[in-house]
Amino acid sequence: MLNKSYCATCIGVEAVVVTVEVDLSIGIGIHLVGLPDSAVRESLLRVITALTSYGFHIPGRKIVVNLAPADIRKEGSAYDLAIALGVLAVSEQVSLVDCDKFLIMGELALDGRVRAVNGVLPVALKARDEGFGGCIFPAESAREAAEVDGLAVYGVSSLAEAIEVLTHREQCEHLRVRRQAGRPAFRPSGNDFRQVRGQPLAKRGMEIAAAGGHNLILVGAPGSGKSLMASCLPSILPPMTREEAIETGKIYSVAGRGARVSEGLMQERPFRAPHHSASLVSLIGGGQNAAPGEISLAHNGVLYCDEIAQFSRSLLDSLRQPLEDGRVTISRAKYKVDYPAHFMLVASMNPCPCGYYGDEAGRCTCTRGAVESYLSRISGPMMDRIDLQIWIKSLTAVELLGLSGGEGPLPPEESSAVIAARVARARAVQAERFAGTDIYTNAAMGARQIEQYCQLSDECRRTLEKILDRMGLSARAYTRILKVARTIADLAGEPEILPAHLLEAAGFRFLDRRKLID
Repeated sequence: MLNKSYCATCIGVEAVVVTVEVDLSIGIGIHLVGLPDSAVRESLLRVITALTSYGFHIPGRKIVVNLAPADIRKEGSAYDLAIALGVLAVSEQVSLVDCDKFLIMGELALDGRVRAVNGVLPVALKARDEGFGGCIFPAESAREAAEVDGLAVYGVSSLAEAIEVLTHREQCEHLRVRRQAGRPAFRPSGNDFRQVRGQPLAKRGMEIAAAGGHNLILVGAPGSGKSLMASCLPSILPPMTREEAIETGKIYSVAGRGARVSEGLMQERPFRAPHHSASLVSLIGGGQNAAPGEISLAHNGVLYCDEIAQFSRSLLDSLRQPLEDGRVTISRAKYKVDYPAHFMLVASMNPCPCGYYGDEAGRCTCTRGAVESYLSRISGPMMDRIDLQIWIKSLTAVELLGLSGGEGPLPPEESSAVIAARVARARAVQAERFAGTDIYTNAAMGARQIEQYCQLSDECRRTLEKILDRMGLSARAYTRILKVARTIADLAGEPEILPAHLLEAAGFRFLDRRKLID
């Protein structure tokens, strides 16, 4: 006798349906095949103990459990529930109706409780695409899966509830998890820009970066406000659209950081800040289970590298391809997975080892060679991929105290809410521009989109020619100037790029290494 139920495994952020075949025949023993790892092989003991705790018996015959397709390695504990239900069905202890119409995932405790598992959001999307009628997930994990339209999702806390869904589904509406009627009010985190004194150029650069999804670096002396301004960036970023939230949610779901009981899809954009001692695997992804790294967890959000010059050269250069392609492919001997990795790189650094190069007070004690050596930790190709390069000057005592030269206090700084409103308007323009594509911001434009949306008048062409000749920029820097100029035009409400937009965009590239030292 053979019974089939269905589960799934994730390869990267894409789910693959796994057929759980349970056969009962003459003989003795329980056998699990289908390329399982240690956690899957141990599931037999969990399943047997959970079934006996509910009063079910284990058939005294040969049980073979096959996880197909057999050439894909099965990892984790998410197969427990499907295996247990298959054993019950094949031994005719329970009559499970429409078991083959559900994707079933869950880890079993020894007392029959169902524990949370990873990857339910991509599995739910796969179930909908493959025509399954619904999914049975642990109650703790089901909330994020309920955001998938056109799919019935049941959240169960025990083996008994899973059996109830498959035997008396019409009486299990209380177990069905539904999509939230409306998204809760978005409240961005992070500090407020009104806490930042002065620094109008840096604030303008961060507004442009947030509006177009551009990469940015802040260079300045210690205590000039680099880290504070970076912590303010989340307060001006708009909430993710539903499409972006699903993309990012799939990554977090696979990584085991998805939504739980009362949460839905993520709204706030990720803000990841790895330490400079992070390993290559933690940053890029990989390891034994091909887990997503920090650059993928920052998808549609921000990757902040504080004191970027302290990161190893090889670590920084590993970011070059993801910054260009918006994806990272992790190839190892046993697997090859592909993760999205379209993020804003925001970095900060001191200009020299002592930190005070270019300081008006003349506190720098570094030689020219020491400055060059410190800056060379960031390669030219890496710096070429940073759209906005901003020098942060230390504040004077008058600016720091908020005084205006003895004439009373300075006017209050612009709040993040005001800046965020302008950023949201620019993002709305881009959403309309790129509707129907997988592009959301100007920074993600390819050559075809640049040609279509960054057309230049004759006057703009002459202006750009002078800029390129004077600054000696690369072809990549040329395209990035066009993207930044397109964002500046969007912020200004202009349908076309103007010479002033090109000049402002080029002005943000004045911190390349040669000009900084000269």
